[in-house]
Amino acid sequence: MSTLITLRLPDEQVVVLDAAAAALNLTRAEIVRLALYRYLEDFDDLTVAVERINDFSDPVLNWNETRSVLLAMGTEQSD
Repeated sequence: MSTLITLRLPDEQVVVLDAAAAALNLTRAEIVRLALYRYLEDFDDLTVAVERINDFSDPVLNWNETRSVLLAMGTEQSD
């Protein structure tokens, strides 16, 4: 099932949208759907990141300790 959504865009955006659609051999609707899909995917990732930042029960890693462990792991793998 799909829902029709109508939106207004500034003329300048329509020009850019049409150029992108022509370059990619896609329709305006396909470009808008793809852009919205990617935006919402990023939004979801950012939402999770902010929730984790605000979770004070999640331990904060010390960069110097973490770096040392990672470097040691890299040294062990190359041996």
